[in-house]
Amino acid sequence: MAATEVHLDALPYIDHGYDEPGVREEAMKLVEEETKRYRPNKSYLDYLQQPKVSFETPMLRTEFERLSMRQPMEMLSMKRYELPQPGVAQKNDIGAWQESVDNSMAQLEHQAGRIINLELLSQYSSNEWKEQNGFITRMIEQEQKTLKKLRNQVQEVNWERKTKQMTAGGHLHALENHWQSLVQKNYEIERVCLNLEQEVGSLRQQAIDRGLRVSEDLFEHSL
Repeated sequence: MAATEVHLDALPYIDHGYDEPGVREEAMKLVEEETKRYRPNKSYLDYLQQPKVSFETPMLRTEFERLSMRQPMEMLSMKRYELPQPGVAQKNDIGAWQESVDNSMAQLEHQAGRIINLELLSQYSSNEWKEQNGFITRMIEQEQKTLKKLRNQVQEVNWERKTKQMTAGGHLHALENHWQSLVQKNYEIERVCLNLEQEVGSLRQQAIDRGLRVSEDLFEHSL
């Protein structure tokens, strides 16, 4: 038998003992007893190797570590979008004012880029969205075809298994009937043999009794 082949001795299509009263209750009782004996602790999975994630990046690794330590997520910093002016002590500092002006120019450039993106989105997003929807629809159709194919394969396997089990069931029933017939015949033969033995014993006893009577008659006649 191949390493990947699984051998099952269950015949659900021809075995009819599962629906008998008490069978399900007995099975559930065995399951409950097994669960009572098995008491997992927090480290019962430590023997398993840590799964390797192929798409894990340094950022993901950092997030996984944060989640494992149950630390809160760092809030998004909005400092880069602020436009602070120089403080009171820096009112006459040209460098501080120049830095503030540069920050303002960067913010304006950022807003201009956002406006351009919004215009591009307004102009091309509908077509892109339709294309994306079409792609998703094709993916769904392909997956539905795959699902239908797998279901057909499962149904074919079930039909094949049922056919084999029904054929084997007929053969098993025939063998069982033949076995019962042989057992019945053996019982009848044993019963007949027992009756014959009793009859032979009775005849032997009658012969012995008759022989004794003949001997007594000959003795009396000789006298």
